[in-house]
Amino acid sequence: MNRLLAFVLIVAITLGAIGFTTPALLDKVRLGLDLKGGFEILYEAEPLTPGGEITRDSLRETAVSLEKRANATGVAEPEVTPEGTNRIRVKIAGVSDEAAVREILKKPAELTFRSTRGCKAEEGFCNVELLGADFKENGASIYQNQLGGWEISISLKSQSKFAQVTREVSQLQDNRLAIYLNDEQLSAPSVQREINSENASITGTFTREEAKQIADTINLGALPLKLTEKYTQSVGATLGQQSLDKTIFAGAIGAVFVLLFMLFVYRLPGLVAVISLALNTWLVLTGFVLLNATITLPGIAALILGLGMAVDANIITAERIKDELRSGKSLLSSLKAGSKNSFRTIMDANITTALAGIVMLFIPNSSIRGFAVMLLLGIVVSLVANMSYSRLLLYLLIRSGRFQNKQLYSVKESEIRAL
Repeated sequence: MNRLLAFVLIVAITLGAIGFTTPALLDKVRLGLDLKGGFEILYEAEPLTPGGEITRDSLRETAVSLEKRANATGVAEPEVTPEGTNRIRVKIAGVSDEAAVREILKKPAELTFRSTRGCKAEEGFCNVELLGADFKENGASIYQNQLGGWEISISLKSQSKFAQVTREVSQLQDNRLAIYLNDEQLSAPSVQREINSENASITGTFTREEAKQIADTINLGALPLKLTEKYTQSVGATLGQQSLDKTIFAGAIGAVFVLLFMLFVYRLPGLVAVISLALNTWLVLTGFVLLNATITLPGIAALILGLGMAVDANIITAERIKDELRSGKSLLSSLKAGSKNSFRTIMDANITTALAGIVMLFIPNSSIRGFAVMLLLGIVVSLVANMSYSRLLLYLLIRSGRFQNKQLYSVKESEIRAL
Protein backbone atom coordinates (compact mmCIF):
# COMPACT_ATOMS: atom_id res chain seq x y z
CA MET A 1 0.00 0.00 0.00
CA ASN A 2 2.83 2.39 0.85
CA ARG A 3 4.49 1.75 -2.50
CA LEU A 4 1.23 2.34 -4.37
CA LEU A 5 0.81 5.62 -2.48
CA ALA A 6 4.38 6.57 -3.40
CA PHE A 7 3.59 5.84 -7.05
CA VAL A 8 0.47 8.03 -6.95
CA LEU A 9 2.32 10.88 -5.22
CA ILE A 10 5.24 10.80 -7.68
CA VAL A 11 2.90 10.79 -10.69
CA ALA A 12 0.72 13.54 -9.19
CA ILE A 13 3.73 15.75 -8.43
CA THR A 14 5.16 15.12 -11.91
CA LEU A 15 1.95 15.91 -13.79
CA GLY A 16 1.18 18.83 -11.48
CA ALA A 17 4.60 20.39 -12.05
CA ILE A 18 4.27 19.89 -15.81
CA GLY A 19 0.79 21.42 -15.93
CA PHE A 20 1.71 24.35 -13.67
CA THR A 21 4.96 25.37 -15.35
CA THR A 22 4.34 24.56 -19.03
CA PRO A 23 2.44 27.79 -19.90
CA ALA A 24 5.29 29.91 -18.49
CA LEU A 25 7.86 27.76 -20.32
CA LEU A 26 6.06 28.15 -23.64
CA ASP A 27 5.98 31.93 -23.16
CA LYS A 28 9.77 31.94 -22.71
CA VAL A 29 10.52 29.78 -25.74
CA ARG A 30 12.31 31.75 -28.45
CA LEU A 31 10.94 31.01 -31.91
CA GLY A 32 13.12 31.14 -34.99
CA LEU A 33 12.24 33.14 -38.07
CA ASP A 34 10.84 30.07 -39.83
CA LEU A 35 8.18 29.86 -37.10
CA LYS A 36 7.76 33.55 -36.21
CA GLY A 37 8.51 35.27 -39.50
CA GLY A 38 11.50 37.48 -40.25
CA PHE A 39 14.57 37.30 -42.45
CA GLU A 40 17.98 35.67 -42.70
CA ILE A 41 21.06 37.13 -44.40
CA LEU A 42 24.43 35.56 -45.06
CA TYR A 43 27.09 38.28 -45.39
CA GLU A 44 30.51 37.91 -46.93
CA ALA A 45 33.04 40.25 -45.31
CA GLU A 46 35.99 41.94 -46.98
CA PRO A 47 38.33 44.76 -45.92
CA LEU A 48 37.39 48.30 -46.93
CA THR A 49 41.02 49.35 -47.33
CA PRO A 50 43.25 47.72 -49.99
CA GLY A 51 45.62 45.14 -48.58
CA GLY A 52 43.57 44.72 -45.40
CA GLU A 53 43.21 41.39 -43.67
CA ILE A 54 40.20 39.68 -42.12
CA THR A 55 41.09 38.13 -38.78
CA ARG A 56 38.96 35.96 -36.53
CA ASP A 57 38.79 38.80 -33.99
CA SER A 58 37.69 41.37 -36.56
CA LEU A 59 34.97 39.00 -37.82
CA ARG A 60 33.78 38.38 -34.26
CA GLU A 61 33.75 42.10 -33.42
CA THR A 62 31.87 42.86 -36.62
CA ALA A 63 29.26 40.29 -35.60
CA VAL A 64 28.99 41.97 -32.19
CA SER A 65 28.56 45.33 -33.92
CA LEU A 66 25.80 43.92 -36.14
CA GLU A 67 23.99 42.52 -33.12
CA LYS A 68 24.15 45.88 -31.33
CA ARG A 69 22.78 47.65 -34.39
CA ALA A 70 19.93 45.17 -34.70
CA ASN A 71 19.11 45.64 -31.01
CA ALA A 72 19.15 49.42 -31.45
CA THR A 73 16.32 49.12 -34.01
CA GLY A 74 14.10 47.46 -31.40
CA VAL A 75 14.58 43.92 -32.72
CA ALA A 76 14.32 41.32 -29.95
CA GLU A 77 17.15 38.79 -29.59
CA PRO A 78 18.71 38.67 -33.06
CA GLU A 79 20.99 35.73 -33.92
CA VAL A 80 24.33 36.87 -35.35
CA THR A 81 27.00 34.18 -35.80
CA PRO A 82 30.36 34.23 -37.62
CA GLU A 83 30.83 31.35 -40.06
CA GLY A 84 34.09 30.19 -41.57
CA THR A 85 36.80 32.78 -42.19
CA ASN A 86 34.84 35.58 -43.83
CA ARG A 87 31.09 35.10 -43.39
CA ILE A 88 28.47 36.24 -40.90
CA ARG A 89 24.93 34.86 -40.71
CA VAL A 90 22.18 37.09 -39.32
CA LYS A 91 18.73 35.81 -38.33
CA ILE A 92 16.12 38.27 -37.13
CA ALA A 93 12.59 37.21 -36.26
CA GLY A 94 9.51 39.37 -35.84
CA VAL A 95 10.59 42.37 -37.97
CA SER A 96 8.02 44.93 -39.10
CA ASP A 97 10.29 47.04 -41.36
CA GLU A 98 12.74 44.62 -42.95
CA ALA A 99 14.18 47.12 -45.45
CA ALA A 100 15.13 49.65 -42.77
CA VAL A 101 16.85 47.03 -40.60
CA ARG A 102 18.79 45.63 -43.56
CA GLU A 103 19.99 49.11 -44.53
CA ILE A 104 21.31 49.72 -41.00
CA LEU A 105 23.01 46.33 -40.82
CA LYS A 106 25.04 46.53 -44.02
CA LYS A 107 26.52 49.94 -43.25
CA PRO A 108 30.16 49.60 -42.00
CA ALA A 109 30.81 50.60 -38.40
CA GLU A 110 32.42 54.06 -38.24
CA LEU A 111 34.97 54.70 -35.50
CA THR A 112 35.96 58.35 -35.04
CA PHE A 113 37.97 60.45 -32.57
CA ARG A 114 36.34 63.88 -32.26
CA SER A 115 37.16 67.22 -30.62
CA THR A 116 35.34 70.51 -30.02
CA ARG A 117 37.76 72.43 -32.24
CA GLY A 118 35.77 74.88 -34.38
CA CYS A 119 32.48 73.71 -32.84
CA LYS A 120 29.77 75.80 -31.28
CA ALA A 121 28.93 75.10 -27.64
CA GLU A 122 25.68 73.33 -28.52
CA GLU A 123 27.38 71.15 -31.17
CA GLY A 124 29.63 69.30 -28.72
CA PHE A 125 32.29 67.09 -30.32
CA CYS A 126 31.55 67.96 -33.93
CA ASN A 127 35.04 67.90 -35.46
CA VAL A 128 36.38 64.51 -36.61
CA GLU A 129 40.12 64.35 -35.91
CA LEU A 130 40.92 60.66 -36.49
CA LEU A 131 39.23 57.75 -38.25
CA GLY A 132 39.40 54.05 -37.55
CA ALA A 133 41.65 53.62 -40.58
CA ASP A 134 44.29 55.84 -38.88
CA PHE A 135 45.01 53.09 -36.32
CA LYS A 136 47.17 50.03 -36.80
CA GLU A 137 45.33 46.75 -37.20
CA ASN A 138 44.80 45.12 -33.79
CA GLY A 139 46.95 47.89 -32.31
CA ALA A 140 44.77 48.46 -29.24
CA SER A 141 45.27 46.42 -26.08
CA ILE A 142 44.59 46.79 -22.37
CA TYR A 143 46.93 46.68 -19.40
CA GLN A 144 46.76 47.24 -15.65
CA ASN A 145 48.63 50.22 -14.21
CA GLN A 146 50.50 50.37 -10.91
CA LEU A 147 47.41 51.61 -9.07
CA GLY A 148 45.37 48.61 -10.21
CA GLY A 149 43.32 50.52 -12.78
CA TRP A 150 42.88 49.53 -16.41
CA GLU A 151 44.17 51.57 -19.37
CA ILE A 152 44.16 51.18 -23.15
CA SER A 153 47.31 51.22 -25.26
CA ILE A 154 46.86 52.31 -28.89
CA SER A 155 49.15 52.37 -31.94
CA LEU A 156 48.66 54.71 -34.90
CA LYS A 157 49.89 54.50 -38.48
CA SER A 158 51.08 58.14 -38.73
CA GLN A 159 53.19 59.63 -35.95
CA SER A 160 53.13 63.13 -37.46
CA LYS A 161 49.35 63.23 -37.84
CA PHE A 162 48.82 62.08 -34.26
CA ALA A 163 51.32 64.63 -33.00
CA GLN A 164 49.51 67.44 -34.81
CA VAL A 165 46.08 66.38 -33.57
CA THR A 166 47.17 66.02 -29.94
CA ARG A 167 49.07 69.34 -30.04
CA GLU A 168 46.07 71.27 -31.30
CA VAL A 169 43.53 69.52 -29.03
CA SER A 170 45.69 69.99 -25.92
CA GLN A 171 45.58 73.77 -26.42
CA LEU A 172 41.77 73.89 -26.46
CA GLN A 173 39.77 74.91 -23.41
CA ASP A 174 37.98 71.59 -23.69
CA ASN A 175 40.98 69.38 -24.38
CA ARG A 176 39.12 66.07 -24.58
CA LEU A 177 39.37 63.74 -27.57
CA ALA A 178 36.10 61.81 -27.62
CA ILE A 179 35.87 58.26 -29.01
CA TYR A 180 32.71 57.52 -31.00
CA LEU A 181 31.34 54.37 -32.61
CA ASN A 182 28.89 55.72 -35.17
CA ASP A 183 27.07 58.34 -33.06
CA GLU A 184 27.56 56.67 -29.67
CA GLN A 185 30.21 58.17 -27.41
CA LEU A 186 32.32 55.50 -25.73
CA SER A 187 34.84 57.63 -23.86
CA ALA A 188 36.25 61.18 -23.77
CA PRO A 189 39.85 61.15 -22.40
CA SER A 190 41.74 64.43 -21.97
CA VAL A 191 44.86 65.31 -23.99
CA GLN A 192 47.39 67.07 -21.73
CA ARG A 193 50.19 67.60 -24.24
CA GLU A 194 51.42 66.80 -27.74
CA ILE A 195 52.15 63.10 -28.20
CA ASN A 196 54.95 62.78 -30.72
CA SER A 197 54.80 59.01 -30.97
CA GLU A 198 52.91 56.22 -32.70
CA ASN A 199 51.91 54.82 -29.31
CA ALA A 200 49.67 56.40 -26.69
CA SER A 201 47.58 55.47 -23.68
CA ILE A 202 43.95 56.20 -22.89
CA THR A 203 43.60 56.60 -19.14
CA GLY A 204 40.55 56.88 -16.96
CA THR A 205 38.57 55.05 -14.31
CA PHE A 206 37.86 52.03 -16.50
CA THR A 207 36.91 48.58 -15.33
CA ARG A 208 38.54 45.71 -17.19
CA GLU A 209 35.35 45.11 -19.18
CA GLU A 210 35.03 48.78 -20.16
CA ALA A 211 38.68 49.00 -21.21
CA LYS A 212 38.38 45.81 -23.27
CA GLN A 213 35.22 47.09 -24.98
CA ILE A 214 36.99 50.30 -26.04
CA ALA A 215 40.09 48.40 -27.21
CA ASP A 216 37.93 45.96 -29.20
CA THR A 217 36.03 48.86 -30.76
CA ILE A 218 39.26 50.59 -31.79
CA ASN A 219 40.55 47.36 -33.30
CA LEU A 220 37.28 46.94 -35.15
CA GLY A 221 37.48 50.52 -36.39
CA ALA A 222 41.09 49.98 -37.47
CA LEU A 223 39.96 47.16 -39.72
CA PRO A 224 36.45 48.06 -40.95
CA LEU A 225 34.80 45.35 -43.00
CA LYS A 226 32.56 45.70 -45.99
CA LEU A 227 29.59 43.35 -45.90
CA THR A 228 28.09 41.94 -49.08
CA GLU A 229 24.85 39.96 -49.07
CA LYS A 230 25.48 36.49 -50.54
CA TYR A 231 22.19 34.88 -49.55
CA THR A 232 18.91 36.14 -48.14
CA GLN A 233 15.62 34.56 -47.15
CA SER A 234 12.44 36.19 -45.89
CA VAL A 235 9.56 34.49 -44.10
CA GLY A 236 6.33 36.42 -43.60
CA ALA A 237 4.78 36.54 -40.14
CA THR A 238 1.61 34.85 -41.44
CA LEU A 239 3.58 32.06 -43.11
CA GLY A 240 5.66 31.57 -39.95
CA GLN A 241 2.52 31.31 -37.82
CA GLN A 242 1.02 28.82 -40.24
CA SER A 243 4.18 26.71 -40.05
CA LEU A 244 4.01 26.78 -36.25
CA ASP A 245 0.30 25.91 -36.16
CA LYS A 246 0.69 23.01 -38.61
CA THR A 247 3.76 21.72 -36.76
CA ILE A 248 1.91 21.73 -33.43
CA PHE A 249 -1.15 20.08 -35.00
CA ALA A 250 0.90 17.35 -36.67
CA GLY A 251 2.89 16.79 -33.48
CA ALA A 252 -0.30 16.50 -31.41
CA ILE A 253 -1.82 13.95 -33.83
CA GLY A 254 1.38 11.90 -33.82
CA ALA A 255 1.63 12.04 -30.03
CA VAL A 256 -1.96 10.80 -29.59
CA PHE A 257 -1.35 7.81 -31.90
CA VAL A 258 1.90 6.94 -30.12
CA LEU A 259 0.28 7.14 -26.69
CA LEU A 260 -2.68 5.01 -27.76
CA PHE A 261 -0.31 2.46 -29.28
CA MET A 262 1.72 2.22 -26.06
CA LEU A 263 -1.39 1.84 -23.90
CA PHE A 264 -3.05 -0.73 -26.18
CA VAL A 265 -0.02 -2.90 -26.89
CA TYR A 266 1.93 -2.73 -23.61
CA ARG A 267 -0.83 -1.85 -21.11
CA LEU A 268 0.68 -1.12 -17.68
CA PRO A 269 4.28 -0.58 -18.93
CA GLY A 270 2.69 1.49 -21.70
CA LEU A 271 0.97 3.72 -19.11
CA VAL A 272 4.28 4.23 -17.33
CA ALA A 273 5.90 5.02 -20.68
CA VAL A 274 3.24 7.68 -21.41
CA ILE A 275 3.94 9.40 -18.08
CA SER A 276 7.68 9.14 -18.71
CA LEU A 277 7.31 10.67 -22.18
CA ALA A 278 5.37 13.61 -20.76
CA LEU A 279 8.20 14.22 -18.28
CA ASN A 280 10.72 13.76 -21.09
CA THR A 281 9.11 16.46 -23.25
CA TRP A 282 8.85 18.88 -20.32
CA LEU A 283 12.50 18.40 -19.35
CA VAL A 284 13.68 18.99 -22.93
CA LEU A 285 11.68 22.23 -23.18
CA THR A 286 12.99 23.34 -19.79
CA GLY A 287 16.56 22.64 -20.87
CA PHE A 288 16.08 24.57 -24.10
CA VAL A 289 14.71 27.60 -22.23
CA LEU A 290 17.59 27.47 -19.72
CA LEU A 291 20.06 27.37 -22.64
CA ASN A 292 18.32 30.47 -24.06
CA ALA A 293 18.26 28.69 -27.42
CA THR A 294 15.96 29.38 -30.35
CA ILE A 295 13.54 26.73 -31.55
CA THR A 296 13.31 26.34 -35.32
CA LEU A 297 11.74 23.72 -37.57
CA PRO A 298 14.99 21.67 -37.54
CA GLY A 299 14.96 21.93 -33.74
CA ILE A 300 11.39 20.62 -33.59
CA ALA A 301 12.42 17.78 -35.90
CA ALA A 302 15.21 16.92 -33.46
CA LEU A 303 12.74 17.06 -30.55
CA ILE A 304 10.43 14.61 -32.31
CA LEU A 305 13.39 12.37 -33.16
CA GLY A 306 14.46 12.40 -29.50
CA LEU A 307 10.94 11.50 -28.39
CA GLY A 308 10.90 8.69 -30.95
CA MET A 309 14.11 7.32 -29.43
CA ALA A 310 12.54 7.60 -25.97
CA VAL A 311 9.51 5.62 -27.16
CA ASP A 312 11.85 3.05 -28.69
CA ALA A 313 13.73 2.72 -25.39
CA ASN A 314 10.47 2.10 -23.52
CA ILE A 315 9.40 -0.47 -26.09
CA ILE A 316 12.74 -2.30 -25.84
CA THR A 317 12.47 -2.42 -22.04
CA ALA A 318 8.84 -3.59 -22.15
CA GLU A 319 9.65 -6.33 -24.69
CA ARG A 320 12.57 -7.57 -22.59
CA ILE A 321 10.31 -7.74 -19.54
CA LYS A 322 7.73 -9.69 -21.57
CA ASP A 323 10.41 -12.16 -22.68
CA GLU A 324 11.44 -12.75 -19.08
CA LEU A 325 7.81 -13.22 -18.01
CA ARG A 326 7.25 -15.76 -20.80
CA SER A 327 10.22 -17.74 -19.48
CA GLY A 328 8.34 -18.23 -16.20
CA LYS A 329 10.11 -15.69 -13.97
CA SER A 330 8.32 -13.59 -11.39
CA LEU A 331 7.32 -9.98 -12.08
CA LEU A 332 10.11 -8.50 -9.96
CA SER A 333 12.75 -10.81 -11.43
CA SER A 334 11.47 -10.04 -14.93
CA LEU A 335 11.70 -6.29 -14.27
CA LYS A 336 15.29 -6.56 -13.05
CA ALA A 337 16.41 -8.92 -15.80
CA GLY A 338 14.52 -7.08 -18.55
CA SER A 339 15.93 -3.71 -17.47
CA LYS A 340 19.44 -5.14 -17.36
CA ASN A 341 19.18 -6.85 -20.75
CA SER A 342 17.73 -3.76 -22.45
CA PHE A 343 20.39 -1.41 -21.03
CA ARG A 344 23.13 -2.23 -23.55
CA THR A 345 20.81 -2.05 -26.58
CA ILE A 346 19.43 1.34 -25.51
CA MET A 347 22.89 2.72 -24.73
CA ASP A 348 24.34 1.54 -28.07
CA ALA A 349 21.54 3.25 -30.01
CA ASN A 350 21.83 6.51 -28.04
CA ILE A 351 25.64 6.65 -28.14
CA THR A 352 25.80 6.23 -31.93
CA THR A 353 23.16 8.93 -32.38
CA ALA A 354 24.94 11.21 -29.90
CA LEU A 355 28.20 10.83 -31.84
CA ALA A 356 26.42 11.98 -34.99
CA GLY A 357 25.00 14.95 -33.04
CA ILE A 358 28.45 15.91 -31.73
CA VAL A 359 29.83 15.88 -35.29
CA MET A 360 27.00 18.19 -36.41
CA LEU A 361 27.96 20.70 -33.71
CA PHE A 362 31.14 21.45 -35.68
CA ILE A 363 29.28 22.23 -38.92
CA PRO A 364 29.24 26.04 -39.33
CA ASN A 365 25.50 26.33 -39.88
CA SER A 366 23.16 27.57 -37.15
CA SER A 367 20.21 25.39 -38.25
CA ILE A 368 22.32 22.22 -38.16
CA ARG A 369 23.83 23.19 -34.82
CA GLY A 370 20.37 23.90 -33.43
CA PHE A 371 19.24 20.46 -34.58
CA ALA A 372 22.31 18.91 -32.93
CA VAL A 373 21.81 20.73 -29.61
CA MET A 374 18.16 19.70 -29.38
CA LEU A 375 19.03 16.11 -30.36
CA LEU A 376 21.79 15.78 -27.74
CA LEU A 377 19.59 17.34 -25.08
CA GLY A 378 16.80 14.91 -25.95
CA ILE A 379 19.18 11.93 -25.71
CA VAL A 380 20.44 12.91 -22.25
CA VAL A 381 16.92 13.54 -20.95
CA SER A 382 15.65 10.30 -22.49
CA LEU A 383 18.32 8.27 -20.73
CA VAL A 384 17.50 9.88 -17.38
CA ALA A 385 13.74 9.44 -17.79
CA ASN A 386 14.11 5.85 -19.01
CA MET A 387 16.87 4.47 -16.85
CA SER A 388 15.52 5.87 -13.61
CA TYR A 389 12.02 7.38 -13.66
CA SER A 390 10.02 4.84 -15.68
CA ARG A 391 11.74 1.88 -14.02
CA LEU A 392 11.10 3.35 -10.57
CA LEU A 393 7.39 3.64 -11.35
CA LEU A 394 7.23 0.05 -12.61
CA TYR A 395 9.11 -1.16 -9.55
CA LEU A 396 6.64 0.60 -7.21
CA LEU A 397 3.65 -0.87 -9.04
CA ILE A 398 5.02 -4.41 -8.93
CA ARG A 399 6.10 -4.22 -5.28
CA SER A 400 2.72 -2.81 -4.26
CA GLY A 401 1.27 -6.29 -4.82
CA ARG A 402 -1.83 -4.90 -6.56
CA PHE A 403 -0.77 -5.53 -10.15
CA GLN A 404 0.34 -9.17 -10.27
CA ASN A 405 -1.78 -10.27 -13.23
CA LYS A 406 0.71 -10.83 -16.04
CA GLN A 407 -1.86 -9.88 -18.66
CA LEU A 408 -1.41 -6.29 -17.40
CA TYR A 409 2.09 -6.57 -18.86
CA SER A 410 0.72 -7.85 -22.21
CA VAL A 411 1.64 -11.50 -21.53
CA LYS A 412 -0.98 -14.26 -21.81
CA GLU A 413 -0.94 -17.23 -19.46
CA SER A 414 -0.65 -19.59 -22.44
CA GLU A 415 2.62 -17.90 -23.44
CA ILE A 416 4.33 -18.57 -20.11
CA ARG A 417 6.72 -21.51 -20.12
CA ALA A 418 7.46 -23.56 -17.03
CA LEU A 419 10.93 -23.14 -15.57
